[in-house]
Amino acid sequence: MIYKVHVEFSKEFLEIKNNEIKIGIKSKPIKGEANKEIMKKIAKHFKTSTSLIQIKSGHKSSEKIIEIQQ
Repeated sequence: MIYKVHVEFSKEFLEIKNNEIKIGIKSKPIKGEANKEIMKKIAKHFKTSTSLIQIKSGHKSSEKIIEIQQ
């Protein structure tokens, strides 16, 4: 499943509407820490492994495209 992800910093939340995810994280976007937190939160929400989640585009952006494999 492909999702469009919008990231906000300094907040804690996760909202899913259709194929869009809005997520708030506390990590700073330094050395991939923010991306790791995003993947952990999404994996926890979908009750899956982080190894099944892949960032397809937007590694250095607050707008990302992710794929969750089944």
